[in-house]
Amino acid sequence: MDKKLKQQNDKSKAKYEKLLQEAPIRDGYAGSGKLQDKVAIITGGDSGIGRAVAVHFAREGADVAIVYLESDEDAKETQGLVEAEGRKCLLMKGDVSSEAFCKKVVKDTQSKLGALHILVNNAGTHEEDEEISGISKKQLQRTFDVNVFSMFYITQAAVEIMEQGGCVINTTSVTAYRGSEHLLDYSASKGAMVSFTRSLGKNLAAKGIRVNAIAPGPIWTPLVVASFDAEHLAKFGKDTPMGRAGLPREVAPAYVYLACDDSSYMTGQVLHINGGDVVGG
Repeated sequence: MDKKLKQQNDKSKAKYEKLLQEAPIRDGYAGSGKLQDKVAIITGGDSGIGRAVAVHFAREGADVAIVYLESDEDAKETQGLVEAEGRKCLLMKGDVSSEAFCKKVVKDTQSKLGALHILVNNAGTHEEDEEISGISKKQLQRTFDVNVFSMFYITQAAVEIMEQGGCVINTTSVTAYRGSEHLLDYSASKGAMVSFTRSLGKNLAAKGIRVNAIAPGPIWTPLVVASFDAEHLAKFGKDTPMGRAGLPREVAPAYVYLACDDSSYMTGQVLHINGGDVVGG
């Protein structure tokens, strides 16, 4: 992309960036103590869906540990939002593709917040490619390192200290079900998350630890705005039955449901929050 075209694209994308400033929780959302005194880890919790989940959990009474890669400003803003709800927020900066870092996250959460009841595997990455030939080995490795391997690393550490009643919630994607012609490696990694959720749900059922997932459709997040050009963003979500993309605050209440006792008879399942697309599974 030449300099002039890039400037035009950046200018066109500015209006979509305004959507990222929408509040992470809707006016009138009243917490009812569904997660009172619980402790949650949320990877990718500094912005987007992760931030919305953190604020909803806090309003329901939970303390949260936020794991993020690089944006200190976003992480501190999320921390402020959580603390405004009267709850603790621990910030941990690092790369979730590192097994050692994932183990440290769990250890530090337990030592500083006292326990671990909920793990939200939400960190993710994607790059757009129209052709499979455009996906390098390095990109493919990075996509699975962040989206899949990290989930194994941190979950392995978490279930070692989780007690009966604990839960794991994975953020997969509608692309795991309907595919994506321009996000081949990403959709493949999200498919792996679905299988992981179903399998681990069975594996941990006898221990009383539930494992479920949420498959968001098109949602306005910083990753989306940063990854796609203005032409793609102009069409983003328009092909859903509801005719629009969703906001993080429209997804986050589903994480509350899966984290609390309301979903006590549910494991190995996926909730589809996608604007009306009917998908298999």
